[in-house]
Amino acid sequence: MLLQACSGNADYSPKPRGFYRIIYPKKSYREYTGGCPIDFQYPTYTFLEPDRRPDARPCWLDMQFPQFNATLHLSYQPVTSKKIFNQLVEDARTFAFKHTVKATAIDEGLIRYPDKKVYGIYYTIDGNAASSSQFFLTDSTRHYLRGSLYFNSQPRLDSIQPVLNFIKKDIDVMIKSFKWK
Repeated sequence: MLLQACSGNADYSPKPRGFYRIIYPKKSYREYTGGCPIDFQYPTYTFLEPDRRPDARPCWLDMQFPQFNATLHLSYQPVTSKKIFNQLVEDARTFAFKHTVKATAIDEGLIRYPDKKVYGIYYTIDGNAASSSQFFLTDSTRHYLRGSLYFNSQPRLDSIQPVLNFIKKDIDVMIKSFKWK
């Protein structure tokens, strides 16, 4: 009887690897008009909170994407001299290019909205880098804002690519709607 029970005609095959189901929220935006000298539109399915790190300064904000386990860190700094401006721009470049160890490519795109006095550079970082998107915005004389997107998980570009593309569209809306006060 034992041999009879083991010789069943069960056809076993391993199950294919599954993927998480991603439910994208409807795109809608609201205006940020907080106590900082900046205005912009950001997604309604995110929330803004002050940066809680001990070294955080006023107007450093974290835009949380809870359903995607991601954070867009925004740090505003006033520009008080040409030397500080040059240092801030160089820091943005250095922070973006620190990802070259894991990145397969880093592309720079110019941001220019002269009617609103918004200029900057958008860094697209391909590969399994910790941050896939970074940018800075400035009016070149008084204001500077840096942004960097991080997912709170191990960076695997093939896994986060659909969500990354979705969030990048929100970042584009934010940049296009950006104004200095």
